[in-house]
Amino acid sequence: MSTSSTVNGGISFWYAQEGAPAPREPLPGDTTADVCIVGGGYTGLWTAYYLKKAAPFLDITVLEASFCGYGASGRNGGWLYNGIAGRDRYAKLHGHDAAVRLQQAMNDTVTEVVDVCAAEGIDADLHRGGVLEVALSPAQFGRLKEFHAAEVAFGEKDRELYGARETAERVRVTGAVGSTWTPHGARLHPVKLVKGLADAVEALGVTIHESTPVTEIRPKHAVTPYGTVRAPYVLRCTEGFTASLSGQRRTWLPMNSSMIATEPLTDAQWESIGWDGLETLGDMAHAYMYAQRTADGRIALGGRGVPYRYGSRTDNDGRTQPQTVDALREILVRFFPQLAGVGIAHAWSGVLGVPRDWCATVTLDRSTGLGWAGGYVGSGVATTNLAARTLRDLIQQDSGQAGPTELTALPWVNHRVRKWEPEPLRWLGVQTMYAAFRSADRREAASRTAATDRIATVANRLSGR
Repeated sequence: MSTSSTVNGGISFWYAQEGAPAPREPLPGDTTADVCIVGGGYTGLWTAYYLKKAAPFLDITVLEASFCGYGASGRNGGWLYNGIAGRDRYAKLHGHDAAVRLQQAMNDTVTEVVDVCAAEGIDADLHRGGVLEVALSPAQFGRLKEFHAAEVAFGEKDRELYGARETAERVRVTGAVGSTWTPHGARLHPVKLVKGLADAVEALGVTIHESTPVTEIRPKHAVTPYGTVRAPYVLRCTEGFTASLSGQRRTWLPMNSSMIATEPLTDAQWESIGWDGLETLGDMAHAYMYAQRTADGRIALGGRGVPYRYGSRTDNDGRTQPQTVDALREILVRFFPQLAGVGIAHAWSGVLGVPRDWCATVTLDRSTGLGWAGGYVGSGVATTNLAARTLRDLIQQDSGQAGPTELTALPWVNHRVRKWEPEPLRWLGVQTMYAAFRSADRREAASRTAATDRIATVANRLSGR
């Protein structure tokens, strides 16, 4: 159970470790720029970084409502991995080869982030141990084998499939019947990355204004309470907070994800668990979990909790519901029963952006100069980097500084999707979907059949996933 000693909210455990950043000045009034970036998370900062490196003469301004990394970039699970939302749909729309190119770009992005951190001296507790995803029931194992085969078909020839014994040799998850592992993944400390990236961007000459909420984006204008930034290019990099912008209420759904971090484990506890490779750890449940072994010897573990707040509202500085903390602790103890008495040091929540078709996108409207990237559906730590490099190439192409590139030809570029339904339909839809997923997980855990529960199949189809 959660206790009074558990810190709840305060942005995230990562900020509890690192401390809040020194505040940057808000926008002092009306101004101009060559590129205005709205949002000081990974997408916005990576975009500023790559644009300034490619064209040092550009005057780039970043506007952040709170402080850089306040949103998902400072609250996520620290999974730098090669997953991307929407790949299967892009294969249907543009062909298998196009989706293979997108997947290869994501594989390469993991290396790109590692290399930039090394070049810029960003110590983000990076450890490239890959990603291990486990199955805990016959139905999960059936999906795992299908998932493994699909990843191999999309070019991951170095992915491995394990049985129960090989899985236990990596991480001793109680009840695991198999797993799949990819080398294209790393554990990191999210806040150390975002702080280091913000510092690197400022060192290049990019202007960052914090405590500057943008209330409206229109062609060549980013409007704030303190003034308006006028720029030929205005880029929306706001992910789960997009719904707060004028006219964007139904663009991306701000879905909640919650996390807990344990107290540091003892050497004996780690000996009983294994996890010496520091892989990021996930499962094949419909309401899935994700976890990492932190640099200071804790387990940070996340899952959905309460999936969505009515009217696209967001949380208050990361505070999450006590029942969500208890549910995440139950997952922890189910995976590792020997940790039944371990303390939960911190719990927090954040929002991620979910498009109606669950596909991440990068767009530049050449007629207006408006661009955006996001809809990562929780896979944004690496995808933000690829999105930023793609936005760089699109702007350079549009401004005549360069021609088309391999990135501008990827199938997620300029993909359009319809808006979410109005309330109360979207609230009812999301609540029903996750209730169905949890019901399906319970039924599968009690069943010995390898077939995916029909409830989950129907929920996936109706949700558009």
